[in-house]
Amino acid sequence: MRRTSFFVLAGVIAAAVLSTRPAFAGPPLVCFPFDIGQARSLPILQSGYGAVDPKYDVAHLVTDTLELLTPKAPVIVHMETIRRAALYAKASPNAGAALLSAVQARAETRSIDAPLAVFDFGYLVETYRQAGARVGADVDGYVWVQKAIALDGNPQMEFAAAIMSGWPRRPNHAAHVRTAEAAARNDELLNRNLAGHIQESQP
Repeated sequence: MRRTSFFVLAGVIAAAVLSTRPAFAGPPLVCFPFDIGQARSLPILQSGYGAVDPKYDVAHLVTDTLELLTPKAPVIVHMETIRRAALYAKASPNAGAALLSAVQARAETRSIDAPLAVFDFGYLVETYRQAGARVGADVDGYVWVQKAIALDGNPQMEFAAAIMSGWPRRPNHAAHVRTAEAAARNDELLNRNLAGHIQESQP
């Protein structure tokens, strides 16, 4: 099977199962899949909150993930792709470390003109941490996400920050929630994802 077919298949399966997904307990950045419709993402087996596909070659994890984290893809699609990447990182630490280094380098060299690169690094760090994957203990991913919000103001980033700041609870949690809720009225993808994830992120 060609690599591109993995991406298409992953999106179709996700759209079919998310509306009837069971309730999961656990870290919210890892254990609660995001509804991305038929958007392209990394392949994942729809078992529980997702399991790595043994047919996927993790040697392509860095290339495939960076290819998917494009400026054209909505932030929520970035969030789901990063969630899946973290599952592969936990199963394959070397590939996960290589991805973290690549995403960090991109964020550090493009932080002024590419807020999404800054967001991706911060979100990846915290998702890795919640997944139990290897990550630098001195990096606060939430701070990087806040920096991205300051650069861009994307309400879907506020949604991500709301989830991140809800578990464990941070002082700005309520403000992130209010901003995301207000924006969801005019953002169909955000509206589809908002209620369950914000509720599930509560301690």
